Amino acid sequence: MGDILSQNEIDRLLQQLNTGELDVKEFSKDTTEKKVRSHDFRRPSKFAKDHIRTLQIINENYARLLTNFLSGYLRTLVQVDVQTVQPLQYMEFTNSIANPAVLGIVNFNPLPGSIIFEINPAIAYSLIDRILGGKGAGMDKVRGFTEIEIAILMRLISQMLGLMREPWENVTRIRPTLDRIETNAQFAQLMSPNEMVALVTFTAKIGDVEGLLNVCIPHMTVEPVMSKLTTKLWFSLIEKGSSEETKHAIEVKVEDTKIPVMALLGRTTLSVHDFLMLQQGDVLPLNSDVNGKIEVMVGDMLKFYGKPGVRNKKVAVKVTDVIREEED
Repeated sequence: MGDILSQNEIDRLLQQLNTGELDVKEFSKDTTEKKVRSHDFRRPSKFAKDHIRTLQIINENYARLLTNFLSGYLRTLVQVDVQTVQPLQYMEFTNSIANPAVLGIVNFNPLPGSIIFEINPAIAYSLIDRILGGKGAGMDKVRGFTEIEIAILMRLISQMLGLMREPWENVTRIRPTLDRIETNAQFAQLMSPNEMVALVTFTAKIGDVEGLLNVCIPHMTVEPVMSKLTTKLWFSLIEKGSSEETKHAIEVKVEDTKIPVMALLGRTTLSVHDFLMLQQGDVLPLNSDVNGKIEVMVGDMLKFYGKPGVRNKKVAVKVTDVIREEED
């Protein structure tokens, strides 16, 4: 809604109309114009909105895996989130990189070409400090990286790249491998400056240190699978995920999973004083009978009852009862 005119402003406009200072025809002109969208032929849009949306879904899954991995690996609170996914020219990406930098040149097998995995120096210093036993603090003064620090980063980045396989599985089975690390953007000219890339920017927080992670994906690298980078195909693949082959694969993995099984001969309670006075040869009475059943625990759950015995000259337990869920 336009501004409301005061009485003085209305009187002034009427006076200007009467004197001819304002032309009524100017107000009656049709101001509707066609919206023209400028197109830069030097920057053809090779990534559609659907492609960008699918890349965002893939990398949001990757960010969750990265958060869990780094939190366990560094034994500290780490949070990684996708900030933006945007198409731009490779030249714009390299011009935004400051020196020194951590640029991982990654072979994106079996797709052609390479991608770039960039770590902000503040995050890189924090990772190195945490791995070497520090608190994960960043460097106050930016400096170059030593050969030992580069070797540490190469090992860590290789593990981080391994996590990319699962999010990309619905598109294609990739085997990303780290080729080398460059600390200067001038030595990372992998393609034409005008080549279009999809830049995925992550925000990373390690303790009190915050920084950015960038994954630069050239269009020519994902061009063979562009038809699969659609949200429609993506969700259709997710819905088909409960096939018989998938169920069988899950069953095989579950069957091979190892879980701890423990047989409890009995329990007893001691005071701290009695516990401190225990000596070799002392006898502790348990709450179970000699001929009674003993509890067999699977993890932290009571699943079986059994009887102790010997088999093949080894202590064994014979399962006599199975506890069903409805009996709990």
